[in-house]
Amino acid sequence: MEYSHEVEEMVCVAKGPKNGPAPIPEEGKWVMAKEIKDINGLTHGVGWCAPQQGACKLTLNIKQGIIEEALVETLGCTGMTHSAAMASEILPGKTILEALNSDLVCDAINVAMRELFLQIVYGRSQTAFSEGGLPIGAGLEDLGKGHRSVVATTYGTKAKGPRYLEVTEGYIQEIGLDQDNEIIGYKYVHLGTMMDFIAKGIDANDALEKAAGTYGRFDEAVKTINPRQE
Repeated sequence: MEYSHEVEEMVCVAKGPKNGPAPIPEEGKWVMAKEIKDINGLTHGVGWCAPQQGACKLTLNIKQGIIEEALVETLGCTGMTHSAAMASEILPGKTILEALNSDLVCDAINVAMRELFLQIVYGRSQTAFSEGGLPIGAGLEDLGKGHRSVVATTYGTKAKGPRYLEVTEGYIQEIGLDQDNEIIGYKYVHLGTMMDFIAKGIDANDALEKAAGTYGRFDEAVKTINPRQE
């Protein structure tokens, strides 16, 4: 260590208080985090790119400072899907500090990593008060059956009104209207479930029918329309 002449000539004064960092909640324990290996937890971060064309939701499960599990969900930019593929390969096995300083290819994913880092090192994780945290694989369970992200895509104009395209239940095939042309329900198909049926050998048409359902008062609709064509 190199010191300036002024510091070298100073009289040494003993440091009094030896207080450590404030404890943070981690997986049901209060931890005075002094090193990267002291960090544990599962949590989420959301990021966006500079032009705000796309967004990323990043979920990491961290054990002893190491990323053991990463779920990367992106929206709004075709290039981000390839970046997400690379990020899912890059992140596991890194410490959170390494990950913070890794180029995750896409600005939105990098920003999500930054936001998630801040949350977890300040003890704001989803599992802060869950004893033992969550097992590896918990992030994947967030996707539910069919392992598809929960995405809502709706569109509307002043001239022609709203169009539901995809919501929690799945891909919207038809929307039901009442006598006032207001939406009272919709017919959907859950694409993840449909693909699971097909993978099990069920005929595609049968799989489509088995994975379909309705929401609201669709059966009472006076008129139904295809939101993508009408």
